[in-house]
Amino acid sequence: MRPEKKVKMEGTLRGGVKRMTKQYDVVVLGGGTGGYVAAIRAAQLGKTVAVVEKDKLGGTCLHRGCIPTKALLRSAELAASMRESEAYGIAAGPVTVHFPKVLERKDRIVDQLHRGVQYLMRKNKIDVYEGTGRVIGPSIFSPKSGAVAVELADGEMETLVPKQLILATGSRPRLLPGMEANGDQVMTSDHALRMEELPQSIVIIGGGVIGVEWASMLRDFDVDVTVVEYGGRLVPYEDAEVSRELERIFRSRGIRVLTGARVLPETIRWDTEGVRLQAEQKGAIVDLKADKILVSVGREANTEGLGLENTDVKVERGVIRVNEFMQTTESHIYAIGDVNGGLQLAHAAGHEGILAVEHFWGEKAEPYAQHLIPRCIYGRPEIASVGWTEEQAAEKGFEVKTGKFTFKALGKALVHGDADGFVKVIADRKTNDILGVHMIGAQVTDLISEAALAQLLNATPWEVGATIHPHPTMSEALMEAMLAVDGRAIGI
Repeated sequence: MRPEKKVKMEGTLRGGVKRMTKQYDVVVLGGGTGGYVAAIRAAQLGKTVAVVEKDKLGGTCLHRGCIPTKALLRSAELAASMRESEAYGIAAGPVTVHFPKVLERKDRIVDQLHRGVQYLMRKNKIDVYEGTGRVIGPSIFSPKSGAVAVELADGEMETLVPKQLILATGSRPRLLPGMEANGDQVMTSDHALRMEELPQSIVIIGGGVIGVEWASMLRDFDVDVTVVEYGGRLVPYEDAEVSRELERIFRSRGIRVLTGARVLPETIRWDTEGVRLQAEQKGAIVDLKADKILVSVGREANTEGLGLENTDVKVERGVIRVNEFMQTTESHIYAIGDVNGGLQLAHAAGHEGILAVEHFWGEKAEPYAQHLIPRCIYGRPEIASVGWTEEQAAEKGFEVKTGKFTFKALGKALVHGDADGFVKVIADRKTNDILGVHMIGAQVTDLISEAALAQLLNATPWEVGATIHPHPTMSEALMEAMLAVDGRAIGI
């Protein structure tokens, strides 16, 4: 049975506003994926738990990231498939995208999942405070920093005093210096999700995860797309061969790709005909024109306004410093998700939340291993990876060997009608351990979990390759790539 929360009045604040103090085992500041997962795990351990959220439960992933963009991507993918249906022997009339209905479907999915998160809070008896939370230092409310002052929407104040505080405040879109996003001609991904109609053309600044997903989606919606990437290749944190394949496929789909190009924010102009901008590429000036510009140059952690100056928590280069258990420099305060500067992935945040709770409360907890977190990019083609790239493995001193298998040789990929891409396996030549797996192609975001499990269990390529995979399936590509590491691929 959970201990009862201790409640007592603590007088009034300036202006006569009453402040209530409540004690909890765990308080989570932020109700996104990391936050609500951490809260549920704490409740499962029998702890009293509160979540403070100033917007909506579910956070960026549910409302402005993972779920709404994937809903739009699915509609875009279906539109593209319908245009290509004659290749399957199916004749269809002209394909028309009713974008308002696309948005309605996206909103229904988000609303359903939002209600699901709210239900989970009630089911696990987690108190949810809708308001803005700020960490306060040692005071009459708590002998140590970590208590949270919550300003509720009605102006009332609550003070929550936890034994463990988990910071899960997420991140926001980063902007280019000198380029203000007005939400119309110049947008961030947050603005783009609120578009009521599709533009005819768009320039996407940034060829990382967010940029390439929007590029794929909008191209499938028949928008003229240009991607401008400062680095030498798209998705620069993925394996170099994957980047080259993505660029090749994007170009074949009519997406204009400019790599090694530096946008010149001071050149931006807009009028009734759209937006004009210049970029510098290899010493030459490139003129760009489109209906809209989407700035997707990464995200920055939400560390401001949290009251961290009232604690000994260290913020370095804009993110909260944590150890391998998500613990900050104050032993009872943890930071999870985007705010700690790790992988900006919802499933990574959820894993970190569970780890933070279990570590503080004495459960068996394995140190965080970031390279074992699968990474997925959704679009056409999909990209999925886990572990180190070939370049990273070499930099770490491994003598690597690789295996690769193309989807063009796979029956199920040909039946599916999308045989672009490949699976690449990187292994240690000395120990035969799997160091990384990288995939690009149809449905690979569903295939990567097997590779992640193999790395977690320290499997060798031979063990995965010797596992009997059903035929015909897309998963055979992983089996063949594993066998190819030692020159044993059959080539189904």
